[in-house]
Amino acid sequence: MAYATINPFTEEQVKTFPTATDAEIETAVGKADAAFQKWKNFSHADRARILQKAADLLRENLDEYSKLLTLEMGKRFAEAQAETELSAAIFEYYAKNAEKLLQPQDLPVADPQEGRAKLVYEPQGIIVAIEPWNFPFYQVARIISPQLSAGNTVILKHASNVPQCAAAMEKLMLDAGLPEGGFINLYLSHSQLATVIQDPRVRGVALTGSEGAGAKIAATAGGALKKCTMELGGSDALIVLNDADIEKAAKWAVFGRHWNGGQVCVNAKRMIVEDGVYDKFVELYRKGVSALRMGDPMDPNTTMPPLSSRGAVEDLKKQVSEAVAHGAKAEEVPLEMPNKGCFFRPVILTDLDESNPARRWEFFGPVTMLFRAKDADHAVEIANDSPYGLGGSIFSQNEEKAAELARKMDTGMVYINHPTMVKADLPFGGVKRSGFGHELIDLGLKEFVNTKLIDIVDIDAPF
Repeated sequence: MAYATINPFTEEQVKTFPTATDAEIETAVGKADAAFQKWKNFSHADRARILQKAADLLRENLDEYSKLLTLEMGKRFAEAQAETELSAAIFEYYAKNAEKLLQPQDLPVADPQEGRAKLVYEPQGIIVAIEPWNFPFYQVARIISPQLSAGNTVILKHASNVPQCAAAMEKLMLDAGLPEGGFINLYLSHSQLATVIQDPRVRGVALTGSEGAGAKIAATAGGALKKCTMELGGSDALIVLNDADIEKAAKWAVFGRHWNGGQVCVNAKRMIVEDGVYDKFVELYRKGVSALRMGDPMDPNTTMPPLSSRGAVEDLKKQVSEAVAHGAKAEEVPLEMPNKGCFFRPVILTDLDESNPARRWEFFGPVTMLFRAKDADHAVEIANDSPYGLGGSIFSQNEEKAAELARKMDTGMVYINHPTMVKADLPFGGVKRSGFGHELIDLGLKEFVNTKLIDIVDIDAPF
């Protein structure tokens, strides 16, 4: 596996990084374990000071960090700034709330003779984090913030095309005052990663990535009897009902599908529209997509950046071709495209009948699937006809009705009148082939702790 920075806008290789040696890996795991033995005894206040310092450093050097995101994965600079701020907000959230969220919990017992029972939350050790390239800082922040707050230490295996972002996060935590070994970035091969996961000093594995990667890592973790969390792919449905504000719904749909270049697991990838407003919605949606502007991601006028790599472009082209081969109609939106860079013109797919396998794929880029629904229940039926169950949206001016329909959607998250979004103080997680486990708030904080029962029982109490 080659770790390298390749600018998606110029397609020039900027810098390469060597894969870690086996000796470096053994040293790193040893450091992480030694750091854990100390870090687990730090007070919540001391941990919070370090996390808050990390948040402060990100904000003080916002543009410097953000430029790395744009350089390595082609993210629009404005969105890179937003990601850096979001990462800072996550550090700050746990700095302010972790101690309260980890307070021991008294348990009600039926008989006072049973004792005084409570649950305490204790760190377990080293957690391996395997993270993707589409949000190089946010994905890392949302795993290390809760795990460091809980008292664990973390080893990071980041995507091979964002090595400078990975190194920057390691340096950030050291600069914030985290003891050496508390968070370590390693440039690992796949076989080396398996070896690290199997090390007895490692207690858990957290992966955000593709369905295929999740299946492999979950098998490795399961074979080693290690707990894992999997945040995998998605094909979020955006449902538009007849009573929706169509103009605003279409505007949000354009944004929901195309932010971050359409390379988000919670992008609104499937537009499911009730028959009464379908034609109007499609007209407005097409108009909105046609107004996007391809270009340099550092240019504030750019609204459609390049994809992350040439391989990503070719993969998306192949998927569209296969969808058409199975009967779909593809409309390429004729945006003016730069003569360099990993660009892909937006595509709108229609006529995806039940026999077309593409209707159940994830398109990781600016490809939209459009479906006409007979009514609201039919819209939910189409939405649930997917192997994925990450997020989803319902647009309606009847919020109560929309909330009722949301309960019928087989997903981990549903937003009313807004595309699926990510925030520091909201949980994230899905069902079905979108994975298992949660990240953020108290749910993510307690994924890799030992929830220990302590029960003080009267010595004369009956068994």
